[in-house]
Amino acid sequence: MPEIRYNGRAFGIHAGETVLEALERQGEAVAHSCRAGLCQSCLMRCSTGMPPAEAQKGLKDNQKAQGYFLSCVARPEQDLEIGLPGDALRVEAAIAELARLSETVMRVRLTTAAALPYRAGQYVTFLRPGLSRSYSIASLPEERALEFHVRRIEGGQMSGWLHGQAAVGDTLTIQGPLGDCFYTQRDAAQPLLLAGAGTGLAPLYGIVRDALRQGHTGPILLYHGARNAQGLYLVDELRSLAASHPQVAYHPTLTPLDEAILGGKRDWKPWRGYFCGDPALVNVLKKKLFLAGMPMREIFADAFLPAAAKPAALL
Repeated sequence: MPEIRYNGRAFGIHAGETVLEALERQGEAVAHSCRAGLCQSCLMRCSTGMPPAEAQKGLKDNQKAQGYFLSCVARPEQDLEIGLPGDALRVEAAIAELARLSETVMRVRLTTAAALPYRAGQYVTFLRPGLSRSYSIASLPEERALEFHVRRIEGGQMSGWLHGQAAVGDTLTIQGPLGDCFYTQRDAAQPLLLAGAGTGLAPLYGIVRDALRQGHTGPILLYHGARNAQGLYLVDELRSLAASHPQVAYHPTLTPLDEAILGGKRDWKPWRGYFCGDPALVNVLKKKLFLAGMPMREIFADAFLPAAAKPAALL
């Protein structure tokens, strides 16, 4: 039985148990969210021993070299001495603004003492004692505040705090940024498809503005889906954006996104796609657009699970 050394204690790992599960069994409070290796909020660092390879999938090479791993999917086969991530991956942030975008979505703007290098569309993890949740960045790097769109989830601890108890000036820790869902100007004339539902709009709001900021000239289709009209937000801002940039077409829709996008005939082979939101939706869009001709190498996606949801298959 492999042994874990953490916080001055040593204990064994049961067969099939993850490092996160073992820590919880010992009463240790460790930040986590999706339990599927997607959000990376359970990141830890190994100082002695080698973490299993599957627990380092999706991490940057320099993170792997420093022993970082995802505790929610780590099932070690050897003794490990582990600890929390170094301070280099975490910064303190203060709430600069809380503004309702709809009945269920809050715009949260944070400021940090030092600039946080990121690309619009990436995500960071909010950390409070014993609690962590990942949110996509909707702002642009040159903007002073980091912007996030937080949907209120029934029973959600982080969203409940942000919607009900948090106030301007309150502080929290953020970890990141992470994710590969951001715009790069490889071909300024390449057509872009951006699609997301609910607060999956947040990274797309950053990506579309970043593409325009970098001089993208090709057509940009932005689809935002919701179950009802109350689920659509930033409608006026996006209509204004489309009106001032003729290459942008904004489509708010209550029709399922795959149906709305694939309802007409279009050659998707030259397109690049960005899909954000619920994992089931993201997987459907990836599969159907790939089958319709969009190259898989041109599809970028980040998907997140509410904390109470069961883990979905990795994308």
